[in-house]
Amino acid sequence: MGHKVVVFDISVVRALWETRVKKHKAWQKKEAERLEKSALEKIKEEWNFVAECRRKGIPQAAYCKNGFVDTSVRLLEKIERNSLTRRSSLSKERDKRSSPFVFELSGEHWKEFPDELKEQTHLKEWHINNTLIQIIPTYIELFQAMRILDLPQNQISRLPVEIGRLKNLKELNVSFNRLKSIPLELGDCEKLEKLDCSGNLELTELPFELSNLKQVTFVDISANKFSSVPICVLRMSNLQWLDISNNNLNDLPQDIDRLEELQTFLLYRNKLTYLPYALLNLKKLTLMVVSGDHLVELPTALCESPTLKFVSLMDNPIDNTQCQDGDEIIESERDRQHFDKEFMRAYIEDLKERDSVPSYTTKVSFSLQL
Repeated sequence: MGHKVVVFDISVVRALWETRVKKHKAWQKKEAERLEKSALEKIKEEWNFVAECRRKGIPQAAYCKNGFVDTSVRLLEKIERNSLTRRSSLSKERDKRSSPFVFELSGEHWKEFPDELKEQTHLKEWHINNTLIQIIPTYIELFQAMRILDLPQNQISRLPVEIGRLKNLKELNVSFNRLKSIPLELGDCEKLEKLDCSGNLELTELPFELSNLKQVTFVDISANKFSSVPICVLRMSNLQWLDISNNNLNDLPQDIDRLEELQTFLLYRNKLTYLPYALLNLKKLTLMVVSGDHLVELPTALCESPTLKFVSLMDNPIDNTQCQDGDEIIESERDRQHFDKEFMRAYIEDLKERDSVPSYTTKVSFSLQL
């Protein structure tokens, strides 16, 4: 009998398969569009991103804030670069320990300075962090060669007035301590170039005497309770970087343009409703970051300036505050502010590298826990 073979016209077979291929491609396209709009695809993306961050040892606080994940690849790269930079810096800092001019202290077992420190008046730098030390000794005035006082993340509640006798002091970092005031005698340190008082949470003003600090180029007073830009800051004629974010500002002074050398101005997380036109007179301003939630009026030229990167951040509307004891709230707030500071530092460094930035930035995403 043999085999019966049914033979079709080849053109008919070809047309049949072409029709099936077209239908399949159309289905694939619709499915891709559906997945693109689907929350499941977003969740999958965030899962993969978080897993990658976990694999590379990046802390959750660097990419997850208030339960929202920022899946920016550029941010991931920036965090990795910062991590490498920090490791390199730590290596260099370890090398400094052999220097007879540098004093370092770290760890919560330290509650006061060692007695022998008083005899080492030749020291030029103090690097003290993550201790339980509350008071800086008055004998600090004996360290006339002091250039750098780096005292972040301790429990320091006040600075001695004797600090004003450090005539060669160039950098003072007292961020994330428990300061409620700054001594007016600091205004006598006329060689000071960098002042960081961020994250103390309770600072409300700076003494007018700090107006004498004409060589200051960097001021960070973020994460405090300032209701206005301190007058002394407006008189720092060489100021290039001003961070007064996360305070209680409702407006900016009309003479803000006195800061003719200002290049970076960080104002986000305040309650500003308008920006003064005087900002247009800051010809050297290249980066300005504000919170756009309350802004109803701002000079159009700020957004259209070819030399200024103007960024309006839309804050997360979800309130993550929980009922806790008073001390726990303060500690969690301090930690949150510190992590937020690290995140924004990476974000701002990333902004500086971009050729252009969006007119505003909004974070919208899902919370994930692995």
